[in-house]
Amino acid sequence: MTTAATAAKPLTKKELAKFKELLLEKRRAVLERARKTLTEDMTLDTNDLADEMDLAASEYIQSFEFRLRGREKSLLTKVDLALKKIEDGTFGQCEHCDEPIGKKRLEARPETGMCIRCKEDQERDERTFES
Repeated sequence: MTTAATAAKPLTKKELAKFKELLLEKRRAVLERARKTLTEDMTLDTNDLADEMDLAASEYIQSFEFRLRGREKSLLTKVDLALKKIEDGTFGQCEHCDEPIGKKRLEARPETGMCIRCKEDQERDERTFES
């Protein structure tokens, strides 16, 4: 059996359940990191800082943390969309070409919405526009 034929086989209920659990775990982890950031990492006590350099460094780290959380918000959106797709029966189908997404790709990034070919095309187009 060829790789393409293997990739084209529909996902079983057991596989869908496995992907749902992977996605739910990712979702829990992102939400826990966000909670930790809000309760622990984002509090700046100026009394603990010796001078303006310490304050500037702390503010830079805080800004960096917020940017990281922005990426996590995007990940959370993708995870939620993938969970919705499991429920509506479209999980594992490329959003661009409607072909099945390979199982190995789904195992690596269960929140993905694109097959590897379409994702590579998108990244190539992005690099072209950035140049």
